Amino acid sequence: MRISRRRLLALGLGTVVAAREPQRLLRAASASALEPRLNPITLERFVDPLPIPLIARSVATRPSPDDPRRQLPFYRVEMRELESVVHRDVLPTRQWGYGGTVPGPTFETRSGEGLLVEWVNALPAKHLLPVDHTIHGAQADKPEVRVITHVHGAKAPPSSDGYPEEWYATGQSRTLYYPNAQDAALLWYHDHAMGITRLNLYAGLIGAFIVRDAAEGALGLPAGEYEIPLILYDRFFSRDGQLSYPVSGDPTAPWVPEVYGSTTLCNGKIFPYLEVEPRKYRFRVLNAANGRHFNLLLSNGQSFQQIGSDMGLLAAPTVLKNVMLFPAERADLIIDFSEHAGSDIRLRNLTDEILQFRVRGATRKDTSVVPANLRDVPRIVESTAVLTRVLTLNDHGDHAGNSMRMLLNDMHWDMPVTEKPVLDTVEIWSLVNLTDDAHPIHLHLVRFQILDRRPFDLFTYNATREIKYTGPAVPPPANEAGWKDTVRTDPGRVTRIIICFEGFVGRYVWHCHLLEHEDNEMMRPYEIVAAAEDAAVGHEITLKHDHVHTAS
Repeated sequence: MRISRRRLLALGLGTVVAAREPQRLLRAASASALEPRLNPITLERFVDPLPIPLIARSVATRPSPDDPRRQLPFYRVEMRELESVVHRDVLPTRQWGYGGTVPGPTFETRSGEGLLVEWVNALPAKHLLPVDHTIHGAQADKPEVRVITHVHGAKAPPSSDGYPEEWYATGQSRTLYYPNAQDAALLWYHDHAMGITRLNLYAGLIGAFIVRDAAEGALGLPAGEYEIPLILYDRFFSRDGQLSYPVSGDPTAPWVPEVYGSTTLCNGKIFPYLEVEPRKYRFRVLNAANGRHFNLLLSNGQSFQQIGSDMGLLAAPTVLKNVMLFPAERADLIIDFSEHAGSDIRLRNLTDEILQFRVRGATRKDTSVVPANLRDVPRIVESTAVLTRVLTLNDHGDHAGNSMRMLLNDMHWDMPVTEKPVLDTVEIWSLVNLTDDAHPIHLHLVRFQILDRRPFDLFTYNATREIKYTGPAVPPPANEAGWKDTVRTDPGRVTRIIICFEGFVGRYVWHCHLLEHEDNEMMRPYEIVAAAEDAAVGHEITLKHDHVHTAS
């Protein structure tokens, strides 16, 4: 008997389970179904106020790595174990957090104003969650607890990007430099240690990082207490309130290919409420889940405006009834409560409630505005691309069809680097999704624009390695037409993105942001090289799929 991953989800097990044989899959499915976990349906809703993460404060100044005569703010942030209450009626939960909170403190900085952070590993020597030592980079000869922080979306030098192999153990620290030479945007920070990223984030190592600039500040958008981060993620909890991470049923190889928790948290709380005034609010929304995507809407059916995406403001607001966010994606939303005084409105993931807005009486006049034009977002012209790379997303399974390893371009992490764009050049990456999952693909350092998504014949490709298109190319909707750092690549589609590789020379990574995929080889290094180093690295990559056909 074969149980597919989606069948497991349909059965309500909340997770997908890897297996080396059908019997093991059945055992894992049974174990997941019978494990005594907290059922969120049993919890009273909207009894806890929404926590607002604290703002990180610098503790000193240090010389700039770029100019020692210039002093920069210096922060010291400890990663440590803590206990926190995720709901009034749930026992305190043991978690790991930056600065002793989950999510960690929010960094606020300005474009062009650099800062330094000492990230201190003050965690226990034994991991909170089950480590799979069969995964590359997590072998038993390495410390169980390893960390390296990545600021997702940061235009940072390679030495400060959080390269997965540059981890360090308990009792050590690293000081990393963030120049912040980029437009205003909601970035976020999280751990990126090789082979255990999924576990470290599930344990709680996440936080927001906001870059501001003068252009955004001049718009008159809701600000101060009317600008609120919403960090969304899902978890399983045991009945005594502890984190429960699903395993395969094989204690020697506990990795599972995807995790969809039964309980959604917002800013660290289950079913929180937020008292709001009848006016406009700006919500900076982040999907920090391991694998779940959120399709967000309001319970009263009202529309809202999206004004920004991953890497900053859109050119103009777009009016939506719902917004879909895959892991690592962000949305900058304006919700106007002015016509709803006295109402209770719920933020939902489709039918699942996440947060209650209690619209109360006004205390101040709303002077905020949402301009019709937000920022110039010039489109990168396709003809400026010096190279087009055709890169596949691959899923390798066992004889029962269960996912065992995901790869990018069918290559393992430790194979030679094949993507070597030249600094300050433009490339098009055509991401060919051969799997049955939608994968959010993230490139470190750079921002990019989505060109289009186009369906192709998977059977023809598997037989001949030819891309035979079966429909027209579909450009991105308005809320995806801005600057991105993470793109949803749909199954059976070629997703094209156009990228200017600017910033720094050095080695970075690109990967799937479904964390269980990322940890099990769906991540590859890429290297930005100076013009003098430009070898025809991409030429054979482009020709790898040299037959592209369009169905008549």
